[in-house]
Amino acid sequence: MTAVIKAENLSKLYRLGAAKSDSLRDALMNFVKKSLRSKEKDELWALRDVSFSLAEGETVGIIGNNGAGKSMLLKILSRITKPTGGTVELRGRVGSLLEVGTGFHNELTGRENIFLNGAILGMKGAEIEKQFDEIVAFSELEKFLDTPVKHYSSGMYMRLAFAVAAHLEPEILIVDEVLAVGDMAFQKKCLNKMREVSQSGRTILFVSHDLSAITRICSRGIALSDGKIVSDGATTDVVRQYLSSSWGMTAERSFEADKRPPASEFVKLKKVRIVDETGKGAGSFDVRRKIGIEVTYEVLQAGKILLPNFQVYNQERVHLFTIQDVASDWRGRTKEKGEYVSTTWIPGNLMAEGSFFINVAVVTYLPKMNVHFNAVEVVSFDVVDLMTGDTARGDYVGKMEGAVRPLVDWETSFNGKL
Repeated sequence: MTAVIKAENLSKLYRLGAAKSDSLRDALMNFVKKSLRSKEKDELWALRDVSFSLAEGETVGIIGNNGAGKSMLLKILSRITKPTGGTVELRGRVGSLLEVGTGFHNELTGRENIFLNGAILGMKGAEIEKQFDEIVAFSELEKFLDTPVKHYSSGMYMRLAFAVAAHLEPEILIVDEVLAVGDMAFQKKCLNKMREVSQSGRTILFVSHDLSAITRICSRGIALSDGKIVSDGATTDVVRQYLSSSWGMTAERSFEADKRPPASEFVKLKKVRIVDETGKGAGSFDVRRKIGIEVTYEVLQAGKILLPNFQVYNQERVHLFTIQDVASDWRGRTKEKGEYVSTTWIPGNLMAEGSFFINVAVVTYLPKMNVHFNAVEVVSFDVVDLMTGDTARGDYVGKMEGAVRPLVDWETSFNGKL
């Protein structure tokens, strides 16, 4: 498949404290400061040796912490900033939506800016006219079309900018975090439009801190850290690796090699896994699917009622709920010495979208309460909604607040007109 974007060894270097001054005093001060700093501290690599290629029709999400190099990468690809080193090959016209109002002339009206942006993309007047009505309808700014854009709010800027970038049919569409400026209804339109653009065979690069939106829209993900690519592959895999590196957790953890595993004189923790419905280890789940938590532990002394206990936390470290073994045959039975594997299931359509981690304990309730151990932040997993329409989200596209998001039954009766 033809590569429409090919980046090789892209690097961008900033030299700190390099501002010029006409003052002799300032020049002397800068000389002294520079002599006291090492060369390395004078340099900041926003990007370093970044290489990748994108095929026609790919939708790729770029993720990473603040300062990872995401926006700088998009600016270089959009020809806004020159790289210090490396090369970029672009096949086709590029439509960029990087900062609110980028590419607009403040003194021109919305109507004039539509034609200006089309001309920048190399389109003829007739081509722009063909898309004009769709752009205006999508932006919902018909009343303000002949108003200079310097009077637009940031939300209005973004509406028109996205409408122009998406409808003037560039072969490559580059979108930064600016979608966060719009209201929820318009965000839904933008996300749906990006899907439509991708399905038409055009290539999309999308940067967002909303990992759920990245997972829903993008088939491929690229994670950046300190200006370098640290992960590139299927979106769910890249998001899971990104979260694991941020938290220091994965979907499976073994304590077999630990010199001091979580334990008491009666029981020892050996392994914890997050599993799917087939029993296979997994770290990312469709919101509709149930999630298994599997714990392997060794009973060291017989005669105790030993029950697993899981505490589930979200990415804000809010304690959502605790799962206790109250339904199995072992609830009132003592365990013999040996290895045991216990699995519990979080039902589908209960968790909200996001990332979660598990604390693992083994407890005795009878004849008296005893917590044998409580291992903190052992494993993690994430939940995504693929926008299928059959979840608690329904037709809503924006971010849904709340610790959990159950799909519940509804009944509505009509009592007649009053």
